[in-house]
Amino acid sequence: MDMAIAAGKGQLMSRSSQSRIRLYGPIIVIGAGVLFLASAVVLGLRSASSSPAPADSPGQAVEETFPEIPRVELADARAAFDSGAAVFVDVRDEESYTSGHVPGALSIPLAKLGTRFSELNRSDWIITYCT
Repeated sequence: MDMAIAAGKGQLMSRSSQSRIRLYGPIIVIGAGVLFLASAVVLGLRSASSSPAPADSPGQAVEETFPEIPRVELADARAAFDSGAAVFVDVRDEESYTSGHVPGALSIPLAKLGTRFSELNRSDWIITYCT
């Protein structure tokens, strides 16, 4: 008789475990899904904040602006070029520089500008360009 009671308790515990799994299984799956979605949203926001905003029209590049750096009007740049008053620095990659550049311009790709800045004379009028 004791064996029957023990066997009955074992079945009861087994049924209790099964009902817990049935009860908590969907909750665990839903919780995992919520965590997955939250992670996707956080990663999406993180990558969106680190990438530039899309261009206004297809094929138009997004320009990063630096308000503390004064812009040079095209006419002023042309006058500086004609008179030799400025040093022109092409900050595009080597391939773009090779395909065409302002005559006499130095090629210092933007990614290398920080390490090669010492090649420039700070007292010169330096005009950088990328297009």
